[in-house]
Amino acid sequence: MVTTHNLGYPRIGKRRELKFALESYWKGQLGADELEAQAAALRRQHWDEQGGLDLVPVGDFSLYDHVLDTSFMLGHVPERARGPGGDALDAYFRVARGRPAQDRDGPAACCAGVAAAEMTKWFDTNYHYMVPEFHAGTCFELDASRLLAQLEEARQAGVRAKPVLLGPVSYLALGKSKDGSDRLGLLPRLLPVYARLLQALAGQGVSWVQIDEPILATELDMDWQQAFNVAYRQLRVPGIRILLASYFGPLLDNRYLAANLPVDGLHVDTTRGLDDLAPLLNLLPAHKVLSLGVISGRNVWKSDLGALLDWLEPLAARLGDRLWLAPSCSLLHVPMDLESETALDPEIRSWLAFARQKLDELQLLARALNQGREAVRDALLANREALACRRASARVHRPEVRAALDAVTPQMGRRRSVHALRAARQAELLRLPAFPTTTIGSFPQTAQIRHARAEYKAGRLDAEAYRAAMRAEIERCVREQEALGLDVLVHGEAERNDMVEYFGEQLEGYAFSRNGWVQSYGSRCVKPPILFGDIRRTRPMTVEWTRFAASLTARPMKGMLTGPVTMLNWSFVRDDQPRARTCMQLALAIRDEVLDLQDAGVRVIQIDEAALREGLPLRRSQWEPYLAWAVESFRIAANGVADDTQIHTHMCYSEFHDILGAIADMDADVITIETSRSDMELLDAFDRFDYPNQIGPGVYDIHSPNIPTPEQIVQLMRKAAQRIPAERLWVNPDCGLKTRQWSEVLPALSNMVAAARSLRGIKA
Repeated sequence: MVTTHNLGYPRIGKRRELKFALESYWKGQLGADELEAQAAALRRQHWDEQGGLDLVPVGDFSLYDHVLDTSFMLGHVPERARGPGGDALDAYFRVARGRPAQDRDGPAACCAGVAAAEMTKWFDTNYHYMVPEFHAGTCFELDASRLLAQLEEARQAGVRAKPVLLGPVSYLALGKSKDGSDRLGLLPRLLPVYARLLQALAGQGVSWVQIDEPILATELDMDWQQAFNVAYRQLRVPGIRILLASYFGPLLDNRYLAANLPVDGLHVDTTRGLDDLAPLLNLLPAHKVLSLGVISGRNVWKSDLGALLDWLEPLAARLGDRLWLAPSCSLLHVPMDLESETALDPEIRSWLAFARQKLDELQLLARALNQGREAVRDALLANREALACRRASARVHRPEVRAALDAVTPQMGRRRSVHALRAARQAELLRLPAFPTTTIGSFPQTAQIRHARAEYKAGRLDAEAYRAAMRAEIERCVREQEALGLDVLVHGEAERNDMVEYFGEQLEGYAFSRNGWVQSYGSRCVKPPILFGDIRRTRPMTVEWTRFAASLTARPMKGMLTGPVTMLNWSFVRDDQPRARTCMQLALAIRDEVLDLQDAGVRVIQIDEAALREGLPLRRSQWEPYLAWAVESFRIAANGVADDTQIHTHMCYSEFHDILGAIADMDADVITIETSRSDMELLDAFDRFDYPNQIGPGVYDIHSPNIPTPEQIVQLMRKAAQRIPAERLWVNPDCGLKTRQWSEVLPALSNMVAAARSLRGIKA
């Protein structure tokens, strides 16, 4: 009999219950006990929804981030977060979010300011994790109380539990050494803690434990390969069977290593690494379980169940009880339940599967393998009809879009002059001071803005009243920026719900869910649009709002767009054609918008490519083709403008030091990039790479409530000026400000402007 299990489940709740509970807790409106009670209720609900599986994950739920949970379980907490006052939960959120210094006379006077941990992307997803910080003297001490408590909850709920752990080798690989010491040198200290954890689980009657080692899908040198052998030889605990899980890509040259580690089972992602399967069948010892990730945990399309059964049936006959089936990875990366999407176009809805439906597909496959296809004949027929409908749909394939793609030429991606000549013309036109100040685009999305948008969408506010409300918010934003003294202004994006969804709603080829929320980090959720067909722009998308904002000020107004690569990587993308082709369709749509903004008199245009890096293949040897088409897509979108139009781009919360050449090839006039939370570490790369254009290293960490001082910003900018000529530096936050409050934004930006003036030698 085939065994079914899951690697992880969405945490946030169908109606984002965890998000709202967390934000109420942070505001002091909800106590710690109430937060924990709501979290426990969500866990129970999610276990119930997975009740048809043979094994259900426990320990995949997190109040903020599973990597941060692992750090606390291992007793690995940054010293700065161990300060006086507060409990373990308070310390946890100090690491996650940072903590501003308190008034000496206030109720939390004992608490000094605490910097948040660095945050970066979880492999090639849009999920962000909190980066562990290592030093040569780092020690570990087990605290499994939270996991064991959840295991007891599951036992009382009658759950067939499979605890989920992040593996020791991947944990070290995902962290950063803060003093240059070797992370692998910490493995001998870390393994005994993992061994004690497994012993504790054995004491609770646990049989199977899932240990995630996703770095097996990356290129590993001999030291890291050897670390796996060392680690799993020491983690043999009587009574515990280990399922080692790899995902997000094929094993390739790590097949032999993974197959022969001293564990009891191996999970592989066949949605991205089906070619691993035949070699693994020959490499895997006969006593080991083989778990196959056959349902995509990364996209929302229905699986082709008939095609899956065609190759699973002979495999099931060969492996028998050793065959397990699961999604490819945790379902954290997809929305929870399609059933609530009653407003979604019925035809498109019939092509989709969210987390709940993916588990249904999984159990249907298992039933077909265990009982024969006849037992699920009607479901297989419905699946086949839905797939055929999608393949034949005229809404998916548009001849005029294909013709536009065929007309693209390399010259369309080239600026008329080199950057040095363009920069001189832009300087003459814009007349900006040294260290010019700007923001990344969005300003706080207030309750009034959200209310107006909701009323408009519900039909209770007419178009003219909505337009007036948004214009009032834009005017407020412009006036605040003028009062602050910012040099290049933005309109604030009051009318935008999301930087991808807003544009997708105005393009043909996109569909949208109402409740398709996916966790990005902590309480931050996104609702990725569904890119189902050929992309076509039928009208200007931003020109009216930007032109209005520009009419309110004599200062330069920056037009704000989302780039084609980010539109692609932050959507659920069609899987029936190469991603490069879809990206070029998006590039042509954005190009038309860029040219319309220029025609409207906008001479500074930012095209955000925040997600450029997360589309990289996990193996460096496969980067070149991706970077080639991604960079060319950006260039096609951006480079049709005149020399005196200044093109900006923005990137955030990823490691960029190893793709600076590709970023330079984008040939944006100005790039703004996150460096504040990582203390300008990225700029070390500029010691080795002579970046030719202008750059704004983000000096205000907008994902933390901390308000930077002018002195802190000056210090960061002086670090930057040691590597990049001062005349090419901008001063800006590290990301958009939509998630912050005006009460935080105004003093932070005021300090940023004061710092820029100080850098210019002007007294504030």
